[in-house]
Amino acid sequence: MQVIETLAEGLKREIKVVIPAKDMEQQMNERLADVKDKVRINGFRPGKVPVSHVKKMYGKSIMAELVNEIIRDRPSAILSERGEKSATQPEIAMTEDEAEAEKILNAQADLEFTLSYEIIPAIELKSVDGIKVTREVVEISEDEINEQILKIAESARTFETKKGKAADGDRVTMDYLGKVDGVAFDGGKDEDAELVIGSNRFIPGFEEQLVGLKAGDEKVITVTFPAEYPAANLAGKEATFDITVKEVAAPAATEINDDLATKLGVESVEKLKEIVRGQIESQYGNVTRQKIKRQILDQLDAIYKFEAPSKLIDAEFDNIWRQINTDLAQSGKTFADEDTTEEAAREEYRTLAERRVRLGLVLSEIGEKAGIEVTDEEMQRSLFAQLQQFPGQEKEILEFFRKTPGAAASLRAPIFEEKVIDKLLADVTVTDKTVTKEELLAEDAEEGDKPKKAASKKKAAAKADDAAEGEEAAPKKKAAPKKKAAEGDAE
Repeated sequence: MQVIETLAEGLKREIKVVIPAKDMEQQMNERLADVKDKVRINGFRPGKVPVSHVKKMYGKSIMAELVNEIIRDRPSAILSERGEKSATQPEIAMTEDEAEAEKILNAQADLEFTLSYEIIPAIELKSVDGIKVTREVVEISEDEINEQILKIAESARTFETKKGKAADGDRVTMDYLGKVDGVAFDGGKDEDAELVIGSNRFIPGFEEQLVGLKAGDEKVITVTFPAEYPAANLAGKEATFDITVKEVAAPAATEINDDLATKLGVESVEKLKEIVRGQIESQYGNVTRQKIKRQILDQLDAIYKFEAPSKLIDAEFDNIWRQINTDLAQSGKTFADEDTTEEAAREEYRTLAERRVRLGLVLSEIGEKAGIEVTDEEMQRSLFAQLQQFPGQEKEILEFFRKTPGAAASLRAPIFEEKVIDKLLADVTVTDKTVTKEELLAEDAEEGDKPKKAASKKKAAAKADDAAEGEEAAPKKKAAPKKKAAEGDAE
């Protein structure tokens, strides 16, 4: 077998592979000899079939099997011998001329094919001694814990009937009948429906018109369904609701004590506060970690400058660009609305895609050199977390991960990345800094306040900092059942 390099430009490689016809014929004859003793052909005793007859009957099919095996197995062996890693599956090209292919199957012509691929560049790891990050820490006050407990307690809050008018925060029990153009519509009727004013469970503008009503009052409320309302026959339509108020109830005072803890399923108020503190610490800890991770990645980005495989960048850009266009379509916006052009946006997201791929390769090299591995137990926990996100679809999800190439890698990649980040955190200089809650969350708030940058752009930037290689994601959650039209939510 001859292996001839025909192209070596940057990361691009092209290899020509030639296997002489005589070598192919020899391999075919070895298989024919084995087949001869196994085939059953009328007119011949077992094991007595002439090789020439077996070749006439099975020669081409055996040669076709050989060609397929060589095309399947040799590329990886060739790359291994060359000490190269292909960024993607090598592209394989061979003759499409039928006459030439016929000669190959008859062992009358050499088998030739070419491999085209991009190599993963060799990355020389550099010292991280100069990387310094600031870890922001928030001191959690008793007041914040109590405030969070009161928010949690809203789910267990009781209401007491009142005689006065409904105010914000009160619960209204009512019958209603919804109409569009004077005609009642499906799902627009309910009796003894309960709604807490200010909960934003109903169509925007609905709850505010209940303020001031008392038990026994009747009123016609006029609202407009949101343009993106899931029921197409109601989206953007003006509707009226005939309301009959049956009861107004005010929320009972909530006290943080053992009784409240018991209502929430906890044995004591001390245990409740301990649980809530842990939840708040976890929430702040996640934000802190993301900020630290961003600092590390930004500094690695400055340290490592090398050419990344274009095919990986193309694939990553396609993922980001698809999400960008999906977000714009859902929001009904255009690039012009975001104070940019499609051309400028493409350039910006291409840069983000290149950064992500490059950092992914760096983290992969760091993890490999450090011997970091993802255990089966960690993979199982990640899969279980996926299943929890899709209740009722567990079988479908398991089937997806079993049959979809690369799906398992989509579970492994983020675990591996976080373990590499942990490794780096142990090696870089970390300085703790006590900040307020507002300071910790300030950056995200500022980004969210920028009116001229689409949410899609923010998501793409976040993706760029998630440097693990992109893999095919698990199936999306099924849409929740539509609520009754009158309960149309502001969702």
